[in-house]
Amino acid sequence: MKLEKIFQLKKNNTDAKTEIIAGFTTFITMAYALLVIPNVLKFSGMNSAGVIGDAAESLSILTDPVIASIYTATCLVSAIGTLIMAFHANLPYALAPGIGLTAFFTYSVCMNMGYTWQQGLAAIFISGVLFILITLTSIREKIINCLPQNIKLAITGGIGLFIALIGLKSGGIIVSNPSTLVSFGDFTDKNVILTLIGITIMGILMARNVKGSMLIAIVITTIIGIPLGITKIEGIQLFSKPYSMAPTFLKFDFPGLLTQNGTGFLSALASIIMVILTFSMVDLFDTIGTLVGTAHKANMIEPDGKIKNMKKALIADSVSTSLSAMFGSTTTSTYVESSAGIAAGGRTGLTSMVVAILFIASLFFGGIVGVVPAQATAPALVIVGILMMESVKEIDFSDFTEALPAFFTIAIMPFSYSIANGIAAGIIFYPIMKVFTGRQKEVHPIIYILALLFTLRFIFIPQ
Repeated sequence: MKLEKIFQLKKNNTDAKTEIIAGFTTFITMAYALLVIPNVLKFSGMNSAGVIGDAAESLSILTDPVIASIYTATCLVSAIGTLIMAFHANLPYALAPGIGLTAFFTYSVCMNMGYTWQQGLAAIFISGVLFILITLTSIREKIINCLPQNIKLAITGGIGLFIALIGLKSGGIIVSNPSTLVSFGDFTDKNVILTLIGITIMGILMARNVKGSMLIAIVITTIIGIPLGITKIEGIQLFSKPYSMAPTFLKFDFPGLLTQNGTGFLSALASIIMVILTFSMVDLFDTIGTLVGTAHKANMIEPDGKIKNMKKALIADSVSTSLSAMFGSTTTSTYVESSAGIAAGGRTGLTSMVVAILFIASLFFGGIVGVVPAQATAPALVIVGILMMESVKEIDFSDFTEALPAFFTIAIMPFSYSIANGIAAGIIFYPIMKVFTGRQKEVHPIIYILALLFTLRFIFIPQ
């Protein structure tokens, strides 16, 4: 009764069992982030030796206190942000530091631009505060509401292709190829075979409308991976003490932002402003993309066409970004993998609460977080991608001023490996097509501003 009162399960056409299964599904699908985030950030100099780049390759969570601190920070900020989403917004979304923005932090901000990780965390904190301000003033909400309907539908389809590509790549079905950019992987490889088995099992269960089919398929695939030697169970440490967060907690270097690399004040100021704007814009549109895409798929749309509890969801995202920088991790995003839980039936904050509890549990079970192999979670991303492609049929391709921006929104997401880039492409082309066909009145003024900002970002910030 208490869960019903808090999360309004009947009103949202769901029940506790469905929500719990959805929560487990979302967590298992995105748990890889707990290992990926620390292992990317260590190359930024966030390690006990302070080394940047490939020299940090051999350092690990188990042996390096700074990298271990990042793991703790990632678990905590993911749990807190997702709990805010659960109880404040009552929506089935999970939050965690974003992989794309973590890579930008490490490879662009620290390795290429020369900022220290302490300076980088200071920039993320500033972007988080900026997020909170524009969310409280409803600017973020207005941006979402002004997006053209066909762009919104294209975002859903584009995210579908993007996460399907992530799944196919993670499972080894699609690999990089210097001659053709991408190609098929080796279908005799046991990793690819296990991924295909997982897709087949999950596809059959989905087609037969089995409740919790994604979670069931992930568990079965993980078990099948044991005799194949893919699921590693030897030497698992069932329980471990949480790692200390002291090495990264509140390690900001604000003064260093304006004296970085000994450049002049104005040059340093211009540089850090572009870095902060990039963090802000990429996270803003990653989150918008996830909210718009999954809300349409899950029927979480109000009668007036707005996303249910959207402002509250954006507050959860913005607050957790500031907390993430304070703890020692990178910009927090609303994870697109939340769509796996939504596809499994998640409709309320109870799904998010389950995910948050599992993030907290991960503090004590760091040794077994990585037991579920990528080959078992990859099929869930592929299946969710299939489900999200349904929205494409509603796009008005008969009007070319709508079709071209929609196409670029869909295509650029997987081709550039970025939700934000896809949205940016659609927003830039939309006013161009309308203005030069004499239909500029159809363009909301905010779209012109966003198109200009995205254009400046692509010009001045290396991709």
